[in-house]
Amino acid sequence: QVQVVESGGGLVQAGGSLRLSCAVSGISLSVYAMGWYRQAPGKQRELVAAVSRGGMTNYADSAKGRFTISRDNTKNTVYLQMNSLKLEDTAVYYCNAKKETFPYGDYWGQGTQVTVSS
Repeated sequence: QVQVVESGGGLVQAGGSLRLSCAVSGISLSVYAMGWYRQAPGKQRELVAAVSRGGMTNYADSAKGRFTISRDNTKNTVYLQMNSLKLEDTAVYYCNAKKETFPYGDYWGQGTQVTVSS
C-alpha cells in the first residue's frame, strides 16, 4: 500500500521559513516525478514546485527565488524549503508522486497546513 505523508507545516510570521517533508512508502521514489501543490481557501489547487526523476526542477512564478524543492531517493523523501514566506503563501500544501510510464502511478498525501501571519 502506498502512503504519502507530508509534515513540517505550521504557523510562521511573514518573512520566516519552513521546511516541508514528504515521506513516501510502498513505491520507489526514484522512478517518480514529485511535486508540491497548494490550495488556499476558495482557490484551485496549484503547482508550487516539481522535480523530475532526473532531478530537474521547475517552480511556479510565485515560488521562484524563495522555494527550493529537493529529493532524497535513499530516504524516499522530498522536501520543500520555503523562505521569505508571504501572507499569500498560506494554504494546505500537498505532495504528489506521479509516474507516467507503465505501471502508472498518481499518489497524493493528505496535506499539511501552512499559515503565514503578519
